[in-house]
Amino acid sequence: MTTKKAILKIGKSKTAHELSVYSGTEGPDAIDVTALYNESGCFTYDPGFMSTASCDSTITYIDGEKGILRYRGYDIAELAKKSNFMEVCYLLLHGELPNKKEYGLFVSEVKKYSLVHEQLQFLYRGFPRFSHPMAIMSGAFASLSAFYHDSLDIRNKEQRKLAALRMIAKTPTLAAMAYKYSIGRPFIYPRNDLDYTANFLHMLFASPSEEYVVNKVLAKAMDTIFILHADHEQNASTSTVRLAGSSGANPFACISAGIASLWGPAHGGANEAVINMLEKIGDIKNIPNFIKKAKDKNDPFRLMGFGHRVYKNYDPRASVLRDTCHSVLKELGMQNNTLLKIAVTLEEIALTDTYFIERKLYPNVDFYSGIIYKAMGIPSNLFTVLFAIARTIGWVAQWKEMIEDPKQKIGRPRQLYTGYKLRKYVPVAKRK
Repeated sequence: MTTKKAILKIGKSKTAHELSVYSGTEGPDAIDVTALYNESGCFTYDPGFMSTASCDSTITYIDGEKGILRYRGYDIAELAKKSNFMEVCYLLLHGELPNKKEYGLFVSEVKKYSLVHEQLQFLYRGFPRFSHPMAIMSGAFASLSAFYHDSLDIRNKEQRKLAALRMIAKTPTLAAMAYKYSIGRPFIYPRNDLDYTANFLHMLFASPSEEYVVNKVLAKAMDTIFILHADHEQNASTSTVRLAGSSGANPFACISAGIASLWGPAHGGANEAVINMLEKIGDIKNIPNFIKKAKDKNDPFRLMGFGHRVYKNYDPRASVLRDTCHSVLKELGMQNNTLLKIAVTLEEIALTDTYFIERKLYPNVDFYSGIIYKAMGIPSNLFTVLFAIARTIGWVAQWKEMIEDPKQKIGRPRQLYTGYKLRKYVPVAKRK
């Protein structure tokens, strides 16, 4: 990082505070306010951290204005087209694409750890069948720390590596178990003869009583979705993982915290909200009325799956997933499905209507992933779980980078206090 200087004067004070300005390899400069409180007695105030960098990172780069997303310098569209999820996992974790030998070893290691402890089935059985799968996932993931004591020492490089491999490998197994448990079906063990995404689909949909052949088009679509969701810089769940990790918490607990954060409808639950919206619209003939409601600033209704907090241009992940979405619908012969026809019609309107274009309310990745999942027969309450499978590698890579950063400190944001000043205690008998 290169540095420049900024001068800050507060009010009528004659004191000027010199602040370092850091320049990364790309993106906006960042003003270092680390010493500001000690020097001036003032904090910075930034709700939602819209103008605050919590760390420096070499993993993911986003330019929301230009619609750019890159992992370790590689454009997301190129990775989605030419790579696969396991290779992207290696890239995020190690910083470089693997050679043939490194790739084979990595895939073999991940497969070796895909089974979970048999006793975990009893943990699942403690949940009601109607539990949301994310509730089960959060609890089950945190419980891994009780089973794998040989990968809890965050200061041990080999234990960090072992923990990373286990988390990447076991997330699909835990997710499939959560789904199978919710519908009262037997758990399906992972198969090492299948690749990562095909294995997950097999655990999700197979039955012990008959053979299940994974559809290659659907497996490729799932692999693409996993690549697109693998990391997204310092979003809410990643920041949660880093904050939990800064306290020295074990890696399984940190990822469990990330899963809990991802559960929110404004984050990982967005694609589930898309399907709920489509079901609310109900019929193509109702679309004009809902478009009218969306354009009315006094109406609380919002079209879900359009626009993005970061991207002020077309979501680069959506442009990739759009083609994947249509290939899945074609493969399954579902172009005439009512719900999916509503989605396709909304997509056409958003890409041609001046109102949406001027406001850059393009369909985002959640819009297309929700449609794909629905077409594949995946229940909407499982959508966020699939997001968690993909994002686990991003969380692990970010956690690992933070732990290995010599500048790392426990996270402790400040606040602007607006409550009462000192008050005297009044005994209950004298209170009015």
